[in-house]
Amino acid sequence: MVTKNTLIEIIAEKEDITKTKASRILSLIGNGIMEAVSNGERVTIAGFGTFESKERSERDGVNPFTGEKIHIPASKGVKFKPGKAFKESVNK
Repeated sequence: MVTKNTLIEIIAEKEDITKTKASRILSLIGNGIMEAVSNGERVTIAGFGTFESKERSERDGVNPFTGEKIHIPASKGVKFKPGKAFKESVNK
């Protein structure tokens, strides 16, 4: 499993920088994506993919443990669509 710390180590090693600097870079990228998507913007990283917010309408559902009917309010979610290079690397 790849964790945030693993990504920091990979960045630090490949770019020959400190783990502290790599951590700041990773945080800046993640925060930038979150802020843009939260503001309704679409974030596209060529070869990697696209992040965007998605509206979910309210609906009725069922609690899987009790079988009780519940109301699920409208909400926003995040949609990620992988880019062509990402898909190809997964399908090798």
